[in-house]
Amino acid sequence: MATIFTRIVNGEIPCYKIAESDNCLAFLDIQPLVKGHTLVIPKKEVDYIFNLDDAIFKELHLFSKKIALAIGKAVPCKRVGVAVIGLEVPHSHIHLIPINNVSDINFARPKLKLPTEEMERTSEIIRQEISKTVK
Repeated sequence: MATIFTRIVNGEIPCYKIAESDNCLAFLDIQPLVKGHTLVIPKKEVDYIFNLDDAIFKELHLFSKKIALAIGKAVPCKRVGVAVIGLEVPHSHIHLIPINNVSDINFARPKLKLPTEEMERTSEIIRQEISKTVK
């Protein structure tokens, strides 16, 4: 059975898309730790990130870097933290989380429930930052 992320890739479930390449997709986490919390996934469903083939592994990380730099400009924060946990969904993914202190990346914290309008606005602001770097 396809994971929720594969269903997002296939367009069966909507997402707040940030960016997409042939092999990768970035979208806002709908249960974020903080505003701007983004997930970056390979489009191909592979459960464990270290089981990705080397080319996709490299592409996923370079794609994540581009997204993280845009998040850092779009969302007020000191850094964009990176986490790969891999237990929540059996589909490789990287968490990009705007942080001002180490507790911002604590997954034991309660998740936020942001209004649709705020999620749409946040994804648009990050997309605008990405488009600035492409030019």
